[in-house]
Amino acid sequence: MDRRSFNRGVLLGGAAAAASLSVAPEAVGADRPARTAPAGGEVKRIKLYAEKLADGQMGYGLEKGKASIPGPLIELNEGDTLHIEFENTMDVAVSLHVHGLDYEITSDGTKLNRSHVEPGGTRTYTWRTHAPGRRKDGTWRAGSAGYWHYHDHVVGTEHGTRGLQKGLYGPVIVRRKGDVLPDRTHTVVFNDMLINNRPPHSGPHFEATVGDRVEFVVITHGEFYHTFHMHGHRWADNRTGMLTGPDDPSQVIDNKITGPADSFGFQVIAGEGVGAGAWMYHCHVQSHSDMGMVGLFLVKKPDGTIPGYDPHEHGQESPPGGHDH
Repeated sequence: MDRRSFNRGVLLGGAAAAASLSVAPEAVGADRPARTAPAGGEVKRIKLYAEKLADGQMGYGLEKGKASIPGPLIELNEGDTLHIEFENTMDVAVSLHVHGLDYEITSDGTKLNRSHVEPGGTRTYTWRTHAPGRRKDGTWRAGSAGYWHYHDHVVGTEHGTRGLQKGLYGPVIVRRKGDVLPDRTHTVVFNDMLINNRPPHSGPHFEATVGDRVEFVVITHGEFYHTFHMHGHRWADNRTGMLTGPDDPSQVIDNKITGPADSFGFQVIAGEGVGAGAWMYHCHVQSHSDMGMVGLFLVKKPDGTIPGYDPHEHGQESPPGGHDH
């Protein structure tokens, strides 16, 4: 189980983990109906903690002692409201600032408007989402659906530079009614020259079985622009990463430029058209790849094997699981 995310039941009340398919690559995703997101409108509550981690790093977690980098995946449906009881267990002030969602100034998460949390303190942050619709003046207002993220905005500087460097960030997904749900979701954060604050050349690696519908959330922090590239798989460059039909004009890509505070996401069918294997993902800025900004998308055969893959060569006894939905 990927500790960077948490069970959909916490926020969405969705189905249990889906079983992996045992199908040939050319038939992946074809023998079961897609599961879709329900309508929003619920009021939800969670508790979130900010904690210090080993080696001077910091993280967010849903339980004390369970903070991670990235922080837990937060999922909502358009129309939902989320109240987050946030506790700072550290000895420095910290905050919670979100991109893409609606919030009042008291939930902005900055020292400028005193919406941060002092050491040992607590605060409730409220995030709201909305469906698309027409304004009174006749213009169209986009909905909240998309791949977003949250992060600290006060550690080190009033912009949270030190907090971001140390790991205080996490993913947010807002679904629109009818959006296709994945079997599992993985988060990839390019943070300066590291991925998910891990040492160079150490992944993270993500696993799936041929036929799984796998979702990736990609976020960038720090000082540099990167390009996210995935081998053997591609996606549509739109809100969901999926084509809506044969006439959808969205460009299909396998490489996307991403700069500081950018976020996007997409879904793929693991191994579709290419089969099982240790498929590389990396920053395609050549010097960044050479310095270790690379990981593996480990797509297994139905029997659990991965052709040509030796985990010992990649510093890993066994590949980690993903967040099942």
